[in-house]
Amino acid sequence: MEFKRVVITGVGTVNPLGNSVEEYWKNLANGVSGAGPITLFDASLQKTQFACEVKNFDATRYMERKEVRKYDLYAQYAFASTDEAVRDSGLDLEKVDHDRTGVIWGAGIGGLQTFFEESRSYRDDRPRFSPFFIPKMIANIAGGLISIKYGFRGPNYTTVSACASASHAMIDAFNMIRMGKADMMVTGGSEAGVNVAGIAGFNSMRAISTRNDDPTTASRPFDKDRDGFVMGEGSAAFILEEYDHAVKRGAKIYAELAGGGMSADAFHMTAPDPDGKGAKLVMKWALEDAGLNPEDVDYINVHGTSTPLGDIAEPKAIIKTFGDHAYKVSISSTKSMTGHLLGAAGAVEALASILAINNSIIPPTINHFTDDPEIDNKLDFTFNTAKERKVDVAISNTFGFGGHNATVVFKKL
Repeated sequence: MEFKRVVITGVGTVNPLGNSVEEYWKNLANGVSGAGPITLFDASLQKTQFACEVKNFDATRYMERKEVRKYDLYAQYAFASTDEAVRDSGLDLEKVDHDRTGVIWGAGIGGLQTFFEESRSYRDDRPRFSPFFIPKMIANIAGGLISIKYGFRGPNYTTVSACASASHAMIDAFNMIRMGKADMMVTGGSEAGVNVAGIAGFNSMRAISTRNDDPTTASRPFDKDRDGFVMGEGSAAFILEEYDHAVKRGAKIYAELAGGGMSADAFHMTAPDPDGKGAKLVMKWALEDAGLNPEDVDYINVHGTSTPLGDIAEPKAIIKTFGDHAYKVSISSTKSMTGHLLGAAGAVEALASILAINNSIIPPTINHFTDDPEIDNKLDFTFNTAKERKVDVAISNTFGFGGHNATVVFKKL
């Protein structure tokens, strides 16, 4: 079977660094931290009192006010990023073949805030839930709502694989198009975990930073003194399109989505394989799927969460995968600025990779103060300052609890 080529023709985002692609890239390239004290709820009783929140978000820009109360925040973020991506793509929705356009979305948790609020309000003397409880909470509803809004009747479902959810969604959407089952797909991911349950739950696991005295430097990927990730929230969306279809309508093309890889650590519920076996496999298979060699890669947007174990395993996997070329490729963790967006991480970081290709700039890994002797610091982690570099091929890694690994490969046209 001869696969069709797949390109990105529209992008959109809402995340801690901006409520548009333009704002996101400006802050990303300038090394701005999105972290600050939590404002979405009273965090005074939490061990962690800061996060990377979306700022100045107004859901009524994307839906009617009466609709807002029907959607969890994670779905509102999905609507916002998709709205920008559709507008950016220049699609004439009246001419789109709605039967051959679908939506595959990623979400690691879904409506966590809705679940928490409804459960908290349940009492013996009030044994009832809102009629919106289930449709607001379920993780697949964002993709369904997007298809309803635009009338896209093609393949539609949600991937749930923790922090790899959005990357798995992109790979599945990519495969739908290259196998000829769709002409266009909306894909991406969204998450809204900055709430009592999210922060308290990760605190209990000792997974997130407690650096309350200095939130903006708390996310420290690959730094010796890292103490966990910083919670983020938001969304990113993409319009994927069959290459000839895009050319025929004169669409602008950001990059080609050239391949994707998927693997499992098969090791531990939350910890990575210490030798990076699954991470090595997923990068190897992603490059093979794209028909590329390790030497073709210019930039790796790493998972790089700022956790003690993960930040050791991933560089090991890169060295094993890329050999000597590992020291020539540029690497960065944009989680140092956005925080960790959980199920949306793969989408927001894929967008960073695509924008690096388009702007010939490697965004930095900020907040590096002290080298970790357990990490090979001869690797180019792009510490603290962005740098100019021509990027023809970029890959983005995402690894989720449960050992779920996904890597996407982007190529300049």
